[in-house]
Order: sequence, then structure tokens, then C-alpha cells
Amino acid sequence: MLVDALGPQGRFRARRRTTVTDVSGAPVAEIGLVPSLFVDRTVKALRRATPMGLDERIAAIRHAAELFATAELAGQDPAAYERTVARVGGVPLSVVRATTQNIRARLGRVHDSLAQARPAGVAEDWRSPLTRTGSAVWTRRAETFAVLAAGNHPGTHSLWPEALALGYRVAVRPSRREPFTPYRLITALREAGFGEDRIAFLPTDHAEADTLLRAADRSLVYGGEDVVRKYADNPRVLLQGPGRSKILITADTDWRDHLDTITASVAGHGGTGCVNTTTVLVEGDPAPLAEALAQRLAALPALPPEDEAAVLPVQSADTARAIEAHLLTRAAGTRAWLGGDGIARDLGDGSAVLTPAVHQLERADAPQAGVELPFPCVWVAPWSRADGIAPLRGSLVVGALTTDRHLLDELIAEPSIGNVHAGDHPTYWMGPGLPHDGYLAEFLMRSKTVIRD
Repeated sequence: MLVDALGPQGRFRARRRTTVTDVSGAPVAEIGLVPSLFVDRTVKALRRATPMGLDERIAAIRHAAELFATAELAGQDPAAYERTVARVGGVPLSVVRATTQNIRARLGRVHDSLAQARPAGVAEDWRSPLTRTGSAVWTRRAETFAVLAAGNHPGTHSLWPEALALGYRVAVRPSRREPFTPYRLITALREAGFGEDRIAFLPTDHAEADTLLRAADRSLVYGGEDVVRKYADNPRVLLQGPGRSKILITADTDWRDHLDTITASVAGHGGTGCVNTTTVLVEGDPAPLAEALAQRLAALPALPPEDEAAVLPVQSADTARAIEAHLLTRAAGTRAWLGGDGIARDLGDGSAVLTPAVHQLERADAPQAGVELPFPCVWVAPWSRADGIAPLRGSLVVGALTTDRHLLDELIAEPSIGNVHAGDHPTYWMGPGLPHDGYLAEFLMRSKTVIRD
């Protein structure tokens, strides 16, 4: 299978190519890597393109959503695409299938999502009757938008099409680990009516990725701590880094009533997402919960990602062993309820399942509580009122199992906490039209006063 760049003049077959392998190391595709000059010229072409009208954009995105979920695109029907993503990304096939439908649903509701993000009282278009007496109007901050995509989960590609809906012209640099989801989605968007000069697919090396960010007006970047440090001071870059999502259980709540939700928060969707729980803080003795959680997670089967019953992520055996070694180093001195002897379960074909791990910490602010790994790995620690919300800062999601309204006030007011789920709701829960880490539109749009005769 050949995966070519998609530029302003259509497909571009780059001279430099790299092989995409599945979790066993078997080659699956060749992908072309475009040079910096091609990146720069592509973004300039995107900038020159005239945006489609709003209604036309929304209709095209809805059409693309249906094509993505149902059509043969780039030589693959949905079933072949989903199996490829499972084998290459190591995400369980059932999770990939569910994500296909989630992308379909989210893009089908894109206009409603943007309406949720737009401030109340702000007109969507200057032609609104409101502007005759003066009104705020939603307008773009810029024209071009770049995405440095993640490869850990196909669901991340449900977000950036909102930029197209807002009239931005978009260039996506795929992860070389899993380029098939953005390739399929961009192919669908082009077939649905977005011109070749309005959306581009630009596989690159790291140096050319920096060229893309310099050329684009605004950018969305996924990555780990190294990426966050690199771009933290760039106001034109919206970062999507580690989530470090957590659950807090206070003494007025019996965790036994919520064990299903806690387990799902850790392991749901393969446990690979930034919204999966990495730390559980318990007011009181954390050992009973850690033991019960370990028993639940130990029952999850270790299967190849394309198996219908697979629920755990798979990586190459070398990658899995490297993650295992990192975990064992970081977990030194903790109490291992699960995974203390290792988490890489060899499948015999060069790949290995990342099986769950549960470790108990001595205190809520232990450094391990900030460690996020790409599989169901959870740290369980004691929490006291004296600790306050400090151990929960810097979390994308906090699940709060408590009846303490003052504590909820503090969690919701804390600027470094992205979302609060109070009660029996898994940390990966997302509702239609609600923000993931703030609204993307908050980064891309502004309100401008318009008054007209």
C-alpha cells in the first residue's frame, strides 16, 4: 500500500519514503515524506484559497463523515481500514470500530458543536439582523491551521475538522505510527467538496514539521513532555499533551459502589487516552481499593489487537519491553498489586500486549502520580483533607466521587484542571458539543464588533 502526500495539485509522490509496520514489525505501507519546500508552498497555496461558504462547509463535512464511515476510500473499505489501524496502532479492533462511528457522529453534528462554543449573543455572520444596531460577530483569528497529529488513538482526528467548519484551510502532518485515519478522513473531505487547496495531508520528518508550524498561522500539536516544553511559550500553538486524569474518592463515598466506573476509567478504550485515569486518590486506606482494582484488571485478556475480544493495547515486543523497563524503574519502592513482575505479554509474532499495572503509593504527591503510560497503568494513593486539591492540579479530567460541595467548588475553580466529572461518570466520558480541553474554537476565533446601516 502506498500513502502519498495530498497537496494543492493532488497526490504527490515524494522521493523519500519510509515503511509503516504493524505491531509485529511486518511492513504494511510505504509513506512518502515531503521536503520543507513542498510544505512551505502548500501552506502558501492554502492561504490563497478562498474559504467555502458556511453552509457549504457544514454540508461537506457531514457528507465526509458518511463517506469516512461507509465508503471505499483510497482502496480500503471501512472494515479493511479498521483492521489496518488495529494492527498498526495496536488499538483493539472494537475500539477502532467504535471510534469510526464516533467520528461519524461528531462530524455530523459539527455545526451544533460550534454553536455551543460560540459565546452567547455573538452573531455567527455579519449579515445577521443584530448587526444593524451593533453586535459582536464571530470571526477567524487567522487563515491557515496546521495539525501535528497523534498516533496513539484514531479518535483525536474528530477534533481538527472543526477548523475547516470555521473556514480555516488545514494541513495535517500525520503520525508515522498511524497515518491511515487522517489519510482516509482527508480523502473523504476532498471527495465531499473541499478543494485540494483547502486541506492537505503532509507526511514529514521532524525538521519539516517545524517548517509547517512556522508557515501556518495557528497550530494544534499533540505530544509528550518534550513537545510541551518545546512549544509551551508559542502563543500560536495549542498543545495537547499528557492528560494525567485522576479520580478522587472521599470518605463519605463507598468506592465499592463505583468500582465498575473506576475500572472503566483506567482501562476503557484500551487505556491509551489522555482521558483515561492514571491516578486514584482515596481518603483513608487505599489498599482495599488497589487490591479490588487489580483483581478486575487482571481478568482482562491478552489478545492480538485484531481479535474481536481484544481490549488491551499491543506494541512491538521491543517497544513493550522498553515501556515495561520504564515502569519498573519508576515504580521502584511502591507496592505492586499488579504488574510488579512486568507488563509485556509476548504474543509470539514480534508483538506484545501491554497488560495492566496497579501500584500503591505512600502519599498523594508522590512523583509517580504524574507518570502517564500508554496502557492501563494506575497509581493508587492515600489522600487527606490536608493535601487539598494540590495533588489534582494539572489534570485534564478529575473524577470526583464525593458529596462535598465545597471541594467541588475548588476543583471546578482550579485553572489547571480541564474537566470535572462529579459522581459516577468515567473520566473518558465526552458529551456532544462539550469541550475536551477547552473548545478548539476558543483558540481559532474572536468576537468583533460590527454595526452597519
